[in-house]
Amino acid sequence: MFGTALRTSFTALRAPLRVPATALASPSLAFTRRYISQDARAKIQQAVSSTPVVLFMKGTPDAPQCGFSRAAVQVLDIHGVPAEKMKTFDVLADSELRQSIKEFSDWPTIPQLYVNGEFVGGCDILLSMHQSGELDDLLVKSGVIPPEEPESSNQTQN
Repeated sequence: MFGTALRTSFTALRAPLRVPATALASPSLAFTRRYISQDARAKIQQAVSSTPVVLFMKGTPDAPQCGFSRAAVQVLDIHGVPAEKMKTFDVLADSELRQSIKEFSDWPTIPQLYVNGEFVGGCDILLSMHQSGELDDLLVKSGVIPPEEPESSNQTQN
């Protein structure tokens, strides 16, 4: 989907970058940002808004290409996120997407999880939310998964 959609022309890539004054003070910060195009930003925004759960990952859910992406997929699977409510994008298939998503979210690592168009975080945040129960609350509140049925305290005895 993003293959040619996010690629910029070679002319745009050769254009001088607008670098903030603070970056000029430090050579190591001078080229940390590339400023994604408005077209790329719009396509990513449309992608994160198109499905309740969106995961930008390395590889696919069936064949993750890194341990962090595998962990993210496993956590979402544990929570029972239905396939029809989740979409994944393989950032290894499109280098422009791989860089643009980091700039879009202002988050340096992949995987990245979005729920109802809002950035949740990377693998570390996802695992922390899973362990604390916050992820389940978020997924229920967002209508991604149904609330758990409370166990009945009046069970019939034999």
